[in-house]
Amino acid sequence: MKQTNYHLFDFLDFDPELRKDEALWRACRPTDIRNEGTDVVLTIPFQKQKLSGEMEADRSAPRKEYRFRIRQYGDKILRLGIGFGAGEEMPDSEMLQMDGSLRIEPLSFRKSEDGKEWTIIDGTGRVKAKVNLREPETDWWSDLLPVPDETFDIVFYPELHKEVRLSAYDQFSPPRHDALALACVERNGRNATATLSFHAAPDEVFVGTGERFAKMDLSGRTFQLKNQDGQGVNNRRAYKNIPFYLSNRGYGLFLHTSAYAKFSLADHSTRSVQLLAEQPSLDVFLIGGETPERILYGYRRLTGFPSMPPLWSFGTWMSRMTYFSADEVQKICDRMRREGYPCDVIHLDTGWFRTDWLCEWKFNPERFPEPEKFIAGLKKDGYRVSLWQLPYIAEDAEQHDEAKANDYIGPLKKKQESEGSNFSALDYAGTIDFTYPKAVEWYKDLLRNLLRMGVTCIKTDFGENIHMEAVYRGMEPELLNNLYALLYQKAAYEVTQEVTGEGIVWARAGWAGCQRYPLHWGGDSACSWDGMAGSLKGGLHLGLSGFAFWSHDVPGFHGVPDFMNSVISDDLYLRWTQFGVFSSHIRYHGTSKREPWHFPKIADAVKRWWRLRYALIPYIVAQSRKATESGYPVLRALAFHHPDDPMCWHIDDEYYFGDDFMVAPVMNGDNRRDVYLPEGDWVNFFDGSTTEGGRWLRNFRVRPEDMPVWVRRGARIPLYPESVSCTDEMDLSKAVSVVVNEAFEGIWKYVK
Repeated sequence: MKQTNYHLFDFLDFDPELRKDEALWRACRPTDIRNEGTDVVLTIPFQKQKLSGEMEADRSAPRKEYRFRIRQYGDKILRLGIGFGAGEEMPDSEMLQMDGSLRIEPLSFRKSEDGKEWTIIDGTGRVKAKVNLREPETDWWSDLLPVPDETFDIVFYPELHKEVRLSAYDQFSPPRHDALALACVERNGRNATATLSFHAAPDEVFVGTGERFAKMDLSGRTFQLKNQDGQGVNNRRAYKNIPFYLSNRGYGLFLHTSAYAKFSLADHSTRSVQLLAEQPSLDVFLIGGETPERILYGYRRLTGFPSMPPLWSFGTWMSRMTYFSADEVQKICDRMRREGYPCDVIHLDTGWFRTDWLCEWKFNPERFPEPEKFIAGLKKDGYRVSLWQLPYIAEDAEQHDEAKANDYIGPLKKKQESEGSNFSALDYAGTIDFTYPKAVEWYKDLLRNLLRMGVTCIKTDFGENIHMEAVYRGMEPELLNNLYALLYQKAAYEVTQEVTGEGIVWARAGWAGCQRYPLHWGGDSACSWDGMAGSLKGGLHLGLSGFAFWSHDVPGFHGVPDFMNSVISDDLYLRWTQFGVFSSHIRYHGTSKREPWHFPKIADAVKRWWRLRYALIPYIVAQSRKATESGYPVLRALAFHHPDDPMCWHIDDEYYFGDDFMVAPVMNGDNRRDVYLPEGDWVNFFDGSTTEGGRWLRNFRVRPEDMPVWVRRGARIPLYPESVSCTDEMDLSKAVSVVVNEAFEGIWKYVK
């Protein structure tokens, strides 16, 4: 056990033996304030600390001064930037895609009469920050311990009356700190990492940080923001780390970086939220808002809004790992039509190449002899084709020599061992360099050939890891690894939109900005109740991190304990189907058979649920459009609609589906669960009964053919009134509005 329970070692990553060439530079009181254009800039001296477990200034080292820049966007976003000799304080990047209406607003300042407080104000006179330069008030009694050294004491007001304060004095005693307001770590004579800490209230709740497979309230946790193959949905690893969190105290924080980072959310110290970036600079956005939705809206105004997926994407996707021939696919598609299962997409996973998993972006000529004719035939019958691929080039791939000769893959400085990808993706010869424009265009050409055949979606699998021992044109691998998902998905999305007119990918990895390129799914969940519960936790946190569209593999991806061959129970398949129906997108996928007729006892029930899915598409489309223009995701944590209800900040197994549905998936084989109904009048979607909210329904029983779903009383739900086999047969102008009131007797009356 190597944990020391001391901030210097466990969070700032100092050597516990203090044997390395490391130094801590701590911020002191600002010495100057000035305007530079629209910004306010503080001059902050930093004092070196002695290399010790105790905090003590090394006064033999002269102080260093750095500039701390404050900028305002709109009326609710503050940007804080400092570079420790490392370029711009507020750099641009691919992560930022600022809304054109989000303008920089000028800031100014005034000093108190005694000069001990500087107040930063905007053009309307609203206070945006206060810098305290006063000595702490004391009543001298003892010199047993030294007086506290100077620190940086500032409070920000991204929104009026909502203060976000730096942790100026998070300490046991002056020599023993649990957090630092602002500091830089020097290693081997160079500034290496930077840290910033904000005060955390005793009852503060934190959510977001990406697709976090964790409880809803993340307080008391420290997260490493480093993308990696999650290898499931029940561990600390994450495919989609997003350097953003949202607090129930009315603000959000976006750490604008692609460097590896850490968030300690009232963990190393319950008094502080601590940020650590593995680069010598910090660029932080503080986002205010009246509600969680408004805060997420502000975040999207910075990093981009999701685009609207095409209509057909909201239908059923059918897949498994994998289909191996055109004949096999055709038989499955024909059977779905013959037996009345509505479906829009057939996905071909790893088996459509010359060799399974050997990604060459070409169909196997023996098993898929006429791909264009094959795809056209499926399209005529209402099926779109989605294709799997990945961003790595194998040594045996047809494109390897060309890619290596032209540096389309980052040249390796030495052979790298795999970092543990599910299927050893990093054993491939190289990673496509999406920082190199010629490599991007080369990759797009590979996809263009497929898209021109009629393929409509590319599954941009993997992308969480890159070859770290490679040289990339645009940046160092340590800064590229997290950002890679964004560059990769952007390229695939753009070329798909160019050729087909419809922008879409099916993506697993994620970082800030990836929400612009829907859609994303939850990775390789286990086919178990634990896998289902972990998936939902991840999806809710992702929705609290700026993403609007999210899906998951029904009924889980891999078997347990036999990864490929474990039997999936009927109740898990049916309950996960229900969860999929009430998700933004529904796809069946996994390591074994997924088609419903392989589950004959429940096949008719599954077919009925698929028909319900298609009946709900007008509602789903309307809610999706709303999600592209607001801060809402389609699947919403309860806190979106009930931020003043403390209970809703802790519930991770229920969610809103759009504005009107409250969904509580059954994630056990007992046909019962506890349900919290928030305040309001709720109508059971399946039997029409009304229940008053603001209370728990303990041990709520639900038949396998139904699901715990309620609708706001008085809501008008648009439904499609006709049975269809795919969305090509739908004319959304035919949608009818069903009023959920005392006359409503349950949805099955309307589903044919």
